[in-house]
Amino acid sequence: MLPRGRPRAMGVAVLLLLLLLVIGFFLFGRDPEYGLGTTATLDGDLYGSRNLSASSPQLLLPPKCEVMLHVAVVCAGYNSSREIVTLMKSVLFYRKNPLHLHLITDAIARNILETLFRTWMVPAVVVSFYDAEELKPLVSWIPNKHYSGLYGLMKLVLPSILPLSLARVIVLDTDVTFSSDIVELWAFFGHFSDKQVVGLVENQSDWYLGNLWKNHRPWPALGRGFNTGVILLWLDRLQQTGWEQVWKLTAKRELLTQTATSLADQDIFNAVIKEHPELVHPLPCVWNVQLSDHTLAERCYLEAADLKVIHWNSPKKLQVKNKHAEFFRSLHLTFLGYDGKLLRREPFGCPNHFPPGAEQLQQALAQLDEEEPCFEFRQQQLTVHRVHITFLSYQPPPPQPHDVTLVAQLSMDRLQMLEALCRHWPGPMSLALYLTDAEAQQFLHFVDMSPVLSVRKDVAYHVVYRDGPLYPVNQLRNVALAQALTPYVFLSDIDFLPAYSLYDYLRASIEQLELGGRRKAALVVPAFETLHYRFSFPKSKAELLTLLDAGSLHTFRYHEWPQGHASTDYSRWREAQAPYRVQWSAHYEPYVVVPRDCPRYDPRFVGFGWNKVAHIIELDAQEYEFLVLPEAFSIHLPHAPSLDISRFRSSPTYRDCLQALKEEFHQDLSRRYGSAALKYLTALQLSRSRA
Repeated sequence: MLPRGRPRAMGVAVLLLLLLLVIGFFLFGRDPEYGLGTTATLDGDLYGSRNLSASSPQLLLPPKCEVMLHVAVVCAGYNSSREIVTLMKSVLFYRKNPLHLHLITDAIARNILETLFRTWMVPAVVVSFYDAEELKPLVSWIPNKHYSGLYGLMKLVLPSILPLSLARVIVLDTDVTFSSDIVELWAFFGHFSDKQVVGLVENQSDWYLGNLWKNHRPWPALGRGFNTGVILLWLDRLQQTGWEQVWKLTAKRELLTQTATSLADQDIFNAVIKEHPELVHPLPCVWNVQLSDHTLAERCYLEAADLKVIHWNSPKKLQVKNKHAEFFRSLHLTFLGYDGKLLRREPFGCPNHFPPGAEQLQQALAQLDEEEPCFEFRQQQLTVHRVHITFLSYQPPPPQPHDVTLVAQLSMDRLQMLEALCRHWPGPMSLALYLTDAEAQQFLHFVDMSPVLSVRKDVAYHVVYRDGPLYPVNQLRNVALAQALTPYVFLSDIDFLPAYSLYDYLRASIEQLELGGRRKAALVVPAFETLHYRFSFPKSKAELLTLLDAGSLHTFRYHEWPQGHASTDYSRWREAQAPYRVQWSAHYEPYVVVPRDCPRYDPRFVGFGWNKVAHIIELDAQEYEFLVLPEAFSIHLPHAPSLDISRFRSSPTYRDCLQALKEEFHQDLSRRYGSAALKYLTALQLSRSRA
């Protein structure tokens, strides 16, 4: 005999099962993968709710490795250059085929992206650039109210400017993120009819229905119209159909009654499709889930088996109001902070697609002995870091013959120095930051939230992405130095604050000393330090001397390494009224102002030790004279020791490796400068014997 409670429990179980089946039907019944309900197709109600379903025809994927996929992106300015990095991370993460990127860029984006892709060194990726300036006259006659400006119209002319040999291309906005292999999107070309030339996803808002507000008059469109954030273009067919003539005639006709385009190229694409619906191949909605404020995308992704592409098609971007915004932000932020160096891998099973220089680099790395005590140093010297120059918006100063850029480098733990530095130095700066991908986003937020940093547009920040155990201090300096645009540079460190008047004083000194031409000079800025975290910064040399006499200030590293700055001759500086010349000496490492085309830093010196010393030797070897400026000064503020200096102090092996680097450096000096370089080795040996 069954217990009395069992039938009731069984009844509850049956009800729960039925409820789950009903829920399953509504959530998954429209997707053929689950075998429930009916299957939506691309036929029939193309522009209604069924087109927002996830289903698609069975795709025949091209063979991996053998077929190169072509992707075109219009990218202009600093912000878009950051967006395209996240887009490419998502594409590269899933892709299994070689890629050829066709980037239509302005001068700013090209400068950034050429450096980025050259240093990223991703296998099986080819990048071609096209000058957006040359395209502006082709679309500048079209008035456009969209925030993308002229660049938002340039997709219209891609069939005219891409190579004639290129038959098909995927065109993407920079604000899309992939969550699937792009080859699946490419496979839709195989389902085009003979007349179809463009593949698009239906627009997921009511914009083209004209009912968003009173007197709203959008451009003509077929039903809801189509969104152009993701486009498949069959280029040779477009050319055969006379695409250029068709879209121009359509645009001119509509502009007789419309004052401008509101959604840039999208308005014109839709007007053409309205007149020639046979040209379009509708794509499943999951390939362009649109997250604007007025989107109906929820009708797509709640029925979808999986998402393929999310599209932040709003000027608000990640701040868009959406019921499931947090989920989509999480997906996007995953790639935003993803370590890009992990994408330096060939598509699985596709060998021999090395980018330029990568094969030789791999061979050199393979020859290193991991058991050798200085392996970390050797490895760091061979590491090619990804570099994203001008990571934030930057307005270069107008050209001036005596202008000076402050050049420095830093990591995340020195970020707090930036605001104080901006208060002390009103001139241009070029700063290299050694960050992870995630830290780069934290830095971006830090600047946005800072009332000091957010208004400074003459500071160029260059992100060098972290890779390896040792701090590549001289590589960072070289990145910042290479991006300085003024005739002269002040080579400083991030933990130094210059005198409030130093920027103006340096420019005046350069003019008065008539530097340039044949006279090669390095202007020495005397360095001091304080051990106090709370410190009243002196406003003049007289105030500084008072603090020096009171013991609140010291000459830099006087107690630890007096050789580093002894040649500056601080006793003479106290009384000096005019610049005076000093001689190089062993271990001398002053902070100097030099022409922008000065010798670069030796990148073999990583971590702590001898990185500036080697550079000053190089300046002396090239016959730069060292002139100490009588009113100039800079003060080092206290901070916790870096990991590298701690290792230098505690590890004999670390110091032995540094010594080996010094000896190699002197050998290279001898090869470059002959017998003239002997004085540096002699001085070093003499200083050792005295020690």
